[in-house]
Amino acid sequence: MKLLPGVFVAALFLSLPALAQKDDHHDRDDRHHDVGGGYVPHHGPQAYHGDRHENDRHDDHHDDRDRHSYRDRDGHPEAPHVHRNGEWVGHGWRRDDDRFHLDHPWQYGRFRGGFGRGHRWRIEGGDPRRFWFRGFYFGVAPFDLAYADGWYWDRDDVVIYEDSDHDGWYLAYNVRLGTYVHVTYLGR
Repeated sequence: MKLLPGVFVAALFLSLPALAQKDDHHDRDDRHHDVGGGYVPHHGPQAYHGDRHENDRHDDHHDDRDRHSYRDRDGHPEAPHVHRNGEWVGHGWRRDDDRFHLDHPWQYGRFRGGFGRGHRWRIEGGDPRRFWFRGFYFGVAPFDLAYADGWYWDRDDVVIYEDSDHDGWYLAYNVRLGTYVHVTYLGR
């Protein structure tokens, strides 16, 4: 019986280095915890109901919009993203952009697979121009391709939200990164 306490003390002593290891992911400043990492927004961005130019952070030149920074805080991505408080960074800034105009919105039908937090989809393959999950096909908007850099097209989880400000567009939110891009539905 006297051997048991000795074994316990030895095991405890040998485990101390593992207990002392620093977990960089959890030791970061709280402001870095409010984007991505598995968070899923409760709802999509609010529809805009006001003067077209009210609260815009840019003028009407495409060049200025293309240079807009989405990095609103240190450590946040240089892409449209969602804070854990539900704020959709970047959605309202591009509201008036005529690149969102589609001659034939929903030309392949409307996505009916399920929207929002309760419908998390695993991307099964493809690339930004055409990716799929569960037989539903989507394509990232050409002007948002750069913001999908770093997405894993064979395993990232996405949540689809309706874009009530842009007919024919949906928002694909990457759960791992906390970023989102505009996508069109390409059918089944």
